Amino acid sequence: MRRSGNCYDNALMESFWATLKTELVEEQPFASHAAARCHILLYIEGFYNLRRRHSALGYLSPVEFARRHLSTLSAPKAVGA
Repeated sequence: MRRSGNCYDNALMESFWATLKTELVEEQPFASHAAARCHILLYIEGFYNLRRRHSALGYLSPVEFARRHLSTLSAPKAVGA
């Protein structure tokens, strides 16, 4: 851990929490704690990790990024290149 007060320590998580709040939590009130947990899990596993476009991945979804990456790995390599 770095010294306290370093703004870059939590930058990734702060960005995620801001996105979660903006895209899910502020849109709807939840009936219970269990309902909130269920909706948040579905958001993270069903949308955020699979379909949402991420700037760090060239504005591709993680699934599309992985598909393109795997296709470049399996492409035949030119001989003598």
